[in-house]
Amino acid sequence: MIITDISTLHCSDGVRNAIFLQVHTDEGIVGIGEPYTIGPDEGVLGVIESITPWFVGQDPSRIEWLLRRARNNMRFPLGPVGWSALSGIDHALWDIAGKAANLPVYMLLGGAFRNRVRVYHGVQGDTPDSLAEAGLRLVDEGYGAMKTSPYPPEWRSLPWNRVVKEATARMESLRLAVGDDIDIALDVHATLVEPFRAEQLAAAVEPYRPMFIEEPVRPEQVDSFARLRERLRIPLATGENLYGLAQFAALIDGHGVDIVQPDVCSSGGLLEVKKICAVAEANYVTVAPHNPLGLLSTAVSVHLAVSTPNFVILEYHGKNEGARSRFVDDAWKPVDGYMSLPERPGLGMELDVEAIKASPPIDWNRGFPEYNDGSAGFI
Repeated sequence: MIITDISTLHCSDGVRNAIFLQVHTDEGIVGIGEPYTIGPDEGVLGVIESITPWFVGQDPSRIEWLLRRARNNMRFPLGPVGWSALSGIDHALWDIAGKAANLPVYMLLGGAFRNRVRVYHGVQGDTPDSLAEAGLRLVDEGYGAMKTSPYPPEWRSLPWNRVVKEATARMESLRLAVGDDIDIALDVHATLVEPFRAEQLAAAVEPYRPMFIEEPVRPEQVDSFARLRERLRIPLATGENLYGLAQFAALIDGHGVDIVQPDVCSSGGLLEVKKICAVAEANYVTVAPHNPLGLLSTAVSVHLAVSTPNFVILEYHGKNEGARSRFVDDAWKPVDGYMSLPERPGLGMELDVEAIKASPPIDWNRGFPEYNDGSAGFI
């Protein structure tokens, strides 16, 4: 079997854009993948188009060699655009391997380490009361874990002490509503650059026993993560803005994390993330993959989670994925907060190419947040 082409599909669910790709072979097996939409989507699409000739004519089963050869040929260390392009190709190569062997991909990654995959869902609310009500709805849907922002609306325009006070009120309201048996994670979303502010925020919410606090400072501040991990009494999580084994190894070697959160759509794909998970396991660090995209991203993440010993929980956006279910032929959904093991060969779903082509991309702009003095904030 040889690769004959790599084609891309660019679309929108009406809220945000998505990129899918297909790796075609001379035996009619087509593998599918979902690169992350990093920055302007055209960057990822352009990289895929440029490197497609490197894969055409090659054996798709040589996954390690093909991906390493592509990385080496780019010469400079890859950034998020390059890693995202290769991640989507990685998905498709594993999909081809599973289909050729008539096995689910996780069976090629060591088999099932667990019988189902625990997921958490995001929960939002402008006020503590509305946040609590949204949390109760998730509990009613069967979720045993959820993640929220500690910030009130328009927090960048508020005095910092007010922000901390509001974060405490939000967490208290949500915890009282859902009870002690529900796990609640907090996502600061890499919006702070000062470790002392992260310490203050974490100390304020600590009495409500968060499952973890995610990206309390910028991801490039490895030394700050190490400092915070020594001082916080909440598990420290990060990784969605990192890519490749080397960056995660530096974070773990620096004792800066309790839970790593690689994204299979931007961190290098299944092969690279399995290596990240192994390094984490050797250092008693657990894994909670980042997964904010669509159902194909979820499928790849589930295969990773099923086969990874130090996996703990997977991000899942059911509300977002409802609009994207038309892009695939099997809309996976959790039952009582868990995903079942995939049964179909390969990744376990196919793209609906006609539905994707009927949903053209939009001008997706998340805006430019500012503080009250007009300075630029992080999104």
